[in-house]
Amino acid sequence: MFDNKVVLITGGGTGIGKAAAKEFLAQGAKVVLNGRRRQVLDKTASELDPSGKRIAIVAGDIGLIETSKQMVAQALEGFGSVDILINNAGIFKPTPFLAHTEDDFNAYINAVLRGTFFTSQAAIPEMQTRGGGAIVNVGSMWAIQAIAATPSSAYSAAKAGVHALTRNLAIEFAKDNIRVNAVAPAVVETPVYDTFMSPEEARRVLPTFNSFHPLGRNGQPQDVVEAILYLASDRASWVTGVVLPIDGGVTAGRNAA
Repeated sequence: MFDNKVVLITGGGTGIGKAAAKEFLAQGAKVVLNGRRRQVLDKTASELDPSGKRIAIVAGDIGLIETSKQMVAQALEGFGSVDILINNAGIFKPTPFLAHTEDDFNAYINAVLRGTFFTSQAAIPEMQTRGGGAIVNVGSMWAIQAIAATPSSAYSAAKAGVHALTRNLAIEFAKDNIRVNAVAPAVVETPVYDTFMSPEEARRVLPTFNSFHPLGRNGQPQDVVEAILYLASDRASWVTGVVLPIDGGVTAGRNAA
């Protein structure tokens, strides 16, 4: 489905980004992965494509414009084009509003919103030259609903910016056949939880969120990846400006008490 397409994925070393890279490669694409930690990217790249011929990495803070430009440059130098962009990078740590610091706030804005904004800005001109492309942003259920158990004001504000950016870019670049959509996951079991809980805590706490979802379970990376693949593919050629909840039914309503 993605034969010889060139796909850029931010936050591609673990979790949803890694799972997406695996599927794009399996369907014939060439992939450029970004993440902060080179060691993690190296490991992921060698695992997903031992030949190294269809995968490249760019380590760096995606909140820096230079990192976005490096991703596009790497794609052009190594593979000759930019066809699809998956803006997935982000951080997540539930924090009460009054406990947030300026550094906290800036970290969310940089990783989530600036990264999405400037990587899209770097990639879109290359898509224009090729007559079209697809961008899929990873938004969040927390940008749609506030959840008392997980106070996330800075994260939610940054992800809400991603949702708004998605719609704005969809309208502005529809004339260029560049489709821009987003997915909005609820609780998905990825290594992000290990950044603020021990592995033992995560194993104990995450199952308590199964019942939060009307379908009765937390999400897995593959649940989100299936939607990303659809939105990035020609099957969604008449779909743009959509923020698609991938949330086990959370935003549809509430389970009975």
